[in-house]
Amino acid sequence: MTQTIAPRVRTLVLLLLAAACALLAGAGPVSAHAAVTGSDPGQGAVVDKAPARISLTFSEQVALSDDSLRVLDPEGKRVDTGKPSNVSGTTYAVPLHSGLPDGTYTVAYQVVSADSHPVAGAYTFSIGAPSKTSVSVSGQSADDGIVGWLYGFGRYVSYAGFIVMAGGAAFVLACWRHGSGVRPVQRFVVSGWVALTAATLALLLLRGSFTGSGKVADIFDLSLLGQVLQTKTGAALVSRLLLLAAAALFIAVLFGAYDKREDAQEKRDLTFGLSIGGVVVAAGLAASWAMSEHASVGLQAGIAMPVDVLHLLAVAAWLGGLGALLVALYRAPADTPVDRPAVRRFSQVAFGSVLVLIATGTYQSWRQLGSWSAFTDTRYGRLLLAKIGLVVVMVGVAWISRRWTGRLAETAPVEAAAVREKERVGAGTETAGDVDTAAVGDGDAPAEGQGEGDLGTDEHPGTERAAQLARQQAARDAARQKRMRDADPNRFGLRRSVLAEAGIAVVLLAVTTVLTQTEPGRTEQEAKAASSSAASASSDTGASGALTLDMPFDTGGEDGKGIVTIDLDPARVGDNEMHVFVERPNGRAFDIPEVKVEFTLKAKDIGPLPVVPDHIATGHWSANGVQIPMAGDWQVDVTVRTSDIDEVTVSKNAQIG
Repeated sequence: MTQTIAPRVRTLVLLLLAAACALLAGAGPVSAHAAVTGSDPGQGAVVDKAPARISLTFSEQVALSDDSLRVLDPEGKRVDTGKPSNVSGTTYAVPLHSGLPDGTYTVAYQVVSADSHPVAGAYTFSIGAPSKTSVSVSGQSADDGIVGWLYGFGRYVSYAGFIVMAGGAAFVLACWRHGSGVRPVQRFVVSGWVALTAATLALLLLRGSFTGSGKVADIFDLSLLGQVLQTKTGAALVSRLLLLAAAALFIAVLFGAYDKREDAQEKRDLTFGLSIGGVVVAAGLAASWAMSEHASVGLQAGIAMPVDVLHLLAVAAWLGGLGALLVALYRAPADTPVDRPAVRRFSQVAFGSVLVLIATGTYQSWRQLGSWSAFTDTRYGRLLLAKIGLVVVMVGVAWISRRWTGRLAETAPVEAAAVREKERVGAGTETAGDVDTAAVGDGDAPAEGQGEGDLGTDEHPGTERAAQLARQQAARDAARQKRMRDADPNRFGLRRSVLAEAGIAVVLLAVTTVLTQTEPGRTEQEAKAASSSAASASSDTGASGALTLDMPFDTGGEDGKGIVTIDLDPARVGDNEMHVFVERPNGRAFDIPEVKVEFTLKAKDIGPLPVVPDHIATGHWSANGVQIPMAGDWQVDVTVRTSDIDEVTVSKNAQIG
């Protein structure tokens, strides 16, 4: 039966690991955790004269570099001067050259939010009138490429390493102290330390490129590394490395002096000391995440950080202990199997960890979402629902494991002893057979295919045969230990259920890693609300500078396709200046025989109010003193005639005043 189950177990593990990798690979770029809630000039605005500076307002504090805010003219040349600065609160500005000519300008920004994630984007505004621009507007961040993928993978490995190291050590101290002398358990905990240390060093090197250019060549730029060390995230990573040095000493004592200590009182004292020291080191490592990421900014940061530390410690105790239990069930020697009391103690630890996770997770969900609608309306909420679903499934499997624990037979040691006795008898028979075989092989008669003259050619005739016998004995010992571990069917059922838990934990950790890289739902919704309010206020006060409407048209005749653009400045009640631009689909301006504009406020039965603009230049018409008598949702109708008979009217609604 064991031979039949083993391939299925391996297949299950491989499928779960593949699912986790696919989840990480398909997670997409890291979402911005600080959102732009306002700008001056606004996106798409057309202003009469060149502004002295441009400013951006974010939803939270951000970190700036010399190139964080760039303003490019239509030819792609920079027109900003000096370094960007914080002018007030979360508003940042950069001055511009004076006397900028008319045209469309591009504002590109790349900053780092207070919770350590890069934020990048771009938008355009125009001076005088829109124009063609050679600048490609893209919101792609530097973390979208291979460096971003490596950084995300490094975060996953660091979380996994912490969970394995801290949870495995906790399992040994709190549940199964005999495990300190079991080599597979030792390797399990040490592998967690190695993974966390390597991932932390990699993140430290990747950080400068991750928040900057995104180029692989910049990973080893020492000047960027120096800048990273001066940031909050860099300090957290260095602190983590220092704590890992203390963790190495802890692991050395746990698997060295502690395992060799025989006096019961001395071992209890050392257990107490290691427990206190281990909790302090683990809490410090967990704080290196809490103090530099989501928990460190936003609502109730002073409460959120210790809650986040408790959450990470509970995850490590549950999932890391689960991994250590799995190793013990599958790899521990038959003479020191993980016993029933150890499994029961871990079951109690896991139950307590789940209660802590529910309490801290509920608080974190409220803090990061803020409303029920954020569960379905934001990416963070949908990922959180997936995480909750996985936790529920994992708790269900854990309940099955608890049932197997309760059914572990008290007679298991007796059954194991019986198996050992059978193996001892079988081993005696096998040994006798080996002796006979060896006698035949070492006699005067040559082996098949070997001539008499070949017997003395080997300098050490018995070496090869001795190695062969040693390999056979090792294989028999391994098979014997495996049969002894499987002597109790209840223990075998526990192994399978724990393996299923561990597989779900792999995917759960992947979802959690992606979740920590996603903009919180509360921030996303607040940013949207702030943007809407800013747009509304801009419309009411005329602060946006102009209203711009682009309307494609097709009169049906020859050369009858194009785009007509209406600019109304300042787009409020009273006098306004209107500009009309007509362009071909390829962006080139061209003249048409006639263009007329009408404004209608249907809600108040006002209009249509006709406006016939004057031709100014190729593809450009204007009209002064355009009267808007009342604020409201106005319908703007533009009649375009491209020949004597080809004519069409296009319409768009806009909030004016």
